[in-house]
Amino acid sequence: MDSNLIIDRLGGTTAAARFFEVKAPSVSEWRKTGLPRARLMYVRAMRPEIYAEAKKLGAGETARQTAETA
Repeated sequence: MDSNLIIDRLGGTTAAARFFEVKAPSVSEWRKTGLPRARLMYVRAMRPEIYAEAKKLGAGETARQTAETA
């Protein structure tokens, strides 16, 4: 799933940081490494339309999800 798409749909790095209640540098790192699984679950619960769009448009898994299942 495309982390950048999710972050952008949430309003960008700063807005996503507020949404997840974390600091902006954490969100910036997620742009590179992928959203942690718990954060994806939160997006799915709180903003299902964004999750559905990212799932539909973003083929593949995040780097972190791939590492967790390896």
